[in-house]
Amino acid sequence: MKLINFAMAIGVVALIFLLLIIGQDLLLPLVIAIAIWYLINVLASGIARLKIMGYGLPMGLCLAAALLLFLGFITVVLQFISGSLNDLGGVTREYEANLRAHWERLPFADSLPVEGMAQYITDQFDISSIFTAVALSFTSIAADGTLIVIYVGFLLFEQQFFNAKLSAFIADANREKRTLRVLERVRGDVRKYISIKVFTSALTGTLSYILLRALEINFAEIWALMIFLLNFIPTIGSIVATIFPALIALAQSNDGFALFLIVLVGIGALQISIGNILEPRLMGASLNLSPVVILFNLALWGSVWGIPGMFLCVPLLIITTIVLSHFPKTRPIAIMLSSNGQIDIAED
Repeated sequence: MKLINFAMAIGVVALIFLLLIIGQDLLLPLVIAIAIWYLINVLASGIARLKIMGYGLPMGLCLAAALLLFLGFITVVLQFISGSLNDLGGVTREYEANLRAHWERLPFADSLPVEGMAQYITDQFDISSIFTAVALSFTSIAADGTLIVIYVGFLLFEQQFFNAKLSAFIADANREKRTLRVLERVRGDVRKYISIKVFTSALTGTLSYILLRALEINFAEIWALMIFLLNFIPTIGSIVATIFPALIALAQSNDGFALFLIVLVGIGALQISIGNILEPRLMGASLNLSPVVILFNLALWGSVWGIPGMFLCVPLLIITTIVLSHFPKTRPIAIMLSSNGQIDIAED
């Protein structure tokens, strides 16, 4: 009987992920809208804590202010990226010449000319398809922008009726109390993760910007912004955010590998100090997710929903772990997902 139940559970999980892949065009904009709606509410809660002459702002005004701030931030970021990419196009020939010169200094350059190395990289990694996939991901999100905005608008309007709908749906005081307790844990843990991640990513991006400006690396602003954004992707994002500025430093320099190594070590030290020392201390034991599970979850959601899935993978894992820990039959799975086997078990 247990074997049959286990097989059925595996089948249900496989079916769910199949539906997520097939229904990506419909479900991904909704999930992104929910994430934006949640961020707006977190920002509104922060604004609500501000006091003006001892009085706080009404929640409606806080939500409006949070929405305007969010839209303003997105607009500034898009304009900034667009302008930086246009400037980057003007120095590509110089960068290419410098990279060729660096390659020719290597001891094995005679046996593997730069043209052969470029062809080898192209054959092995198919870089064009990688960039095409990245571009298509962001293009798809931009194309769904109107739908996402509509979803966010309806979510902001409907949230005032959420508790009333929940009460009517459950129609049991004890079950409603338990459900609200689980939702509060989800809200609290996701908010804690996002708040700390925003802080540590912003700190990493700011310190990286100071370092890159001090070393006179071109487009320091765009690399700092990229470091901030990529740090939301576990492990892989930090690695990519370290390698890219170092490669730009190599392409910019024409006098050896010193600048490349300084940037690589400097950014890498910041990533390790903040990501591996400061961030775990701030997170504490409440979000004790297994690093192996996080990496597997990253690969899983990356294969399901691409780059947006990579950004969403940790919040989705937090929600899954909390929900599983609430039910006795699924608590062993939550324990497996945790880092040390200790989970905060909700009272039944």
